[in-house]
Amino acid sequence: MSDRAALEAVADWHHAWFTGIVLMAVSRRGAPDAAELVRRIFRRQQGEKFLAGLAKLGLAGLPPAVAAARYHYLSNFIGGVGVEYVEEGPRKAWIRYPPPRWVWPGATICGIPSEVNAAMLHGWHANNGVLLGAPGLGFVCTGQTVDGDPGLEGYYIEHDRPLAGHERLRFAKQEAMPRFDPAAAPRLPSADWPAERIAKARRNYAMEYCRTALQEAAALFGPEAGGGLLGHAARLVGMQHVHAVAAALGAEGFAAFVQTLAAATGDRAFVAEAAGGFIVSQPEVALLRGIPDPGGVLVSAWSGLLHGALAALDRFARLDLRIDGAACPAPTGAA
Repeated sequence: MSDRAALEAVADWHHAWFTGIVLMAVSRRGAPDAAELVRRIFRRQQGEKFLAGLAKLGLAGLPPAVAAARYHYLSNFIGGVGVEYVEEGPRKAWIRYPPPRWVWPGATICGIPSEVNAAMLHGWHANNGVLLGAPGLGFVCTGQTVDGDPGLEGYYIEHDRPLAGHERLRFAKQEAMPRFDPAAAPRLPSADWPAERIAKARRNYAMEYCRTALQEAAALFGPEAGGGLLGHAARLVGMQHVHAVAAALGAEGFAAFVQTLAAATGDRAFVAEAAGGFIVSQPEVALLRGIPDPGGVLVSAWSGLLHGALAALDRFARLDLRIDGAACPAPTGAA
C-alpha cells in the first residue's frame, strides 16, 4: 500500500461520513434543519479557511470577483473536486462544479433537496464580499445539479454599490457559464504543490468537513440529539464502507484496519484481544484536534465509525474503545 493510496482511502472514509451526516439530517429532521446545518458548516469553513487560503494560494490583492472565483477553483481542485473556471473580466468570474458532484457522490445526490444544496451558497459564496471588504461583491447562481442542471455553477460579480444581505446571492437560471478552457484556467505552482502534498490536502479537506459538521450539529440540534444523529450516521457509514476502505488500505481483519486507518489520519492505535472482544487504545483522535473541549458526545459520535466497521466484519465481536485511557461508550443511535 502506498502512502497516497492510504491518504485517499482516509479521504473517502470521511467524505462518506460527511455526506451521511447531511442525509441523516434531511431524513430525520427535515430539509429546513438540514439546510441550516449545511449553511453553518460552510460559513464556519469560510471563516476559518478563506482569507488564509487566499494568501496561501497567492491570490491576495486580486480584484474581489477574480480572487473569490480563483480561490474556489484552486481550493476545490486541490481537494479533488471537479471544478471549472471562466474569467470574463476583473469584475466578473465564473465557477462551475460539473457532475459528478464530489459533495453528493453517486446516487446520494437524489436525497439532497434544492434548499439544502443552496445552503452551501448562502453559507460561503454569498459572504465572500463581506470578508474581502468588498460590499458590492455578490454571487449569481445559474444552475444546481440537484435540480437537474448540468452542474452547480454561477459567477461572482462586483457591483458599483454596496449590496444588502438578501442581494448577495441571487438565482438566474436563464444564464449559462461559457465553455471552460483548461489551458486558460489558474494553475498551482508545481514546485509548491507536489503530488504528496496534494494527497494530504485532499485527506484534510474531507476530514475538515467532518470536524466542522460535528461541532455545528451538536450546537444546532443540542448535544444529545446532535450526537445521536452524528453517531448513527457514523455507524451506518462504518458498516457500509469498511470493506472498500480496508481493501484500499491493504488491511485484513479489524485490528489491522484500525491501526492502518489511524496511521493514515495521523494517529496511533493499539489493539489487544480481550475476553469476548477487543480493546482498542488511541492516545488522541486527529479529527477532534482543534475542537475546544470536544467532550464525550463528539468522541462517542466519532467512535460510531469503528463500531459500525466491527459490526460489518464480525457482528458477534465486542469493541472496548479507550481514548487517552478513558472508556469511550458507543453512540446510542439516531436522533
